[in-house]
Amino acid sequence: MGDIAARFRTAYGAPLRHLLPLAAGFAVTGWVALRLAGEPAVGRMLIWFVGAAIAHDFVLFPIYGLADAVLRRASGPRGVPPSGPAPLNHIRVPALAAGLLFLVYLPGILRLDRPAYLAASGQDQRPFLARWLLATAALFLAGAVGYALRWWWARRR
Repeated sequence: MGDIAARFRTAYGAPLRHLLPLAAGFAVTGWVALRLAGEPAVGRMLIWFVGAAIAHDFVLFPIYGLADAVLRRASGPRGVPPSGPAPLNHIRVPALAAGLLFLVYLPGILRLDRPAYLAASGQDQRPFLARWLLATAALFLAGAVGYALRWWWARRR
């Protein structure tokens, strides 16, 4: 059995536990594609998807790549400040979560199409911005508390 696994790993380039979730992901993607194939708005969805990919690659990626480079340079050589643990991931994770929340709730935050939202939900879009700012502050506060605990633990040792 070990010989078969070794030959598979050599041929595939990764263990079998890598192939199974990948195949499952492709199966789910294929199922979704088949479900959407009959939709009348599939062309608009495809245009939106391609536009989102282009916007990410040419707008968002350079922005967060530059921000990450600035954070790395500010945190010292190899991302580890001389006084304690690296703060990079304690900034990256809340920033990523806040950015994703912003993208998901962008129409509500910018109050786009208020009448349609009001008719569909019976609610106003005014609280979206304040709630997103509050969630962002909570995420960065959690990152800061986590970093403080790691720094305290490193000092204690």
